[in-house]
Amino acid sequence: MGRVVIPKEIRRTMRIREGDPLEIYTSSGGEVIFKKYSPIGELSQFAAQYADAISRSSTAGVIICDREHCVAAAGISKKDTIERRVTSSVEEIAESRKTYISASSGEQLKALEGLDNEILVACPILSAGDISGIVALLKNEQATTPSESDIKLCEVAAVFLGKQMEE
Repeated sequence: MGRVVIPKEIRRTMRIREGDPLEIYTSSGGEVIFKKYSPIGELSQFAAQYADAISRSSTAGVIICDREHCVAAAGISKKDTIERRVTSSVEEIAESRKTYISASSGEQLKALEGLDNEILVACPILSAGDISGIVALLKNEQATTPSESDIKLCEVAAVFLGKQMEE
């Protein structure tokens, strides 16, 4: 039938939902390896350049994440952010399909597990109607509240990356 059953415990741990695309590899030892496919991961070099450009226009740190992990960062330590798992707060922001602005909500949400930087602005990346990830601006010493231009930068970046994935 061409099907593979992945046990529920593994799906839960790896956050694999019904319909999520997977990449399948084989190792030289004959092992079969399943990896979650990330369309933003395909654009990671481009996303890194985009994050850098945003960081130069804003005083905030910038991260670009797929639905699971950070794939690009600028204005903050890359070694502390790249490949770090997103928090459940980021997942909720993405699922809401709306721009999150910290000043308007009063909440202080963390973007990545094990990272103390709080989210200033977060915008879901939508591609062909599907949630692909988020672009987020993070608080640092210089940036403590988002400006109107920070919000627009984040929104434009999310729309642009979504369009890039559609092509």
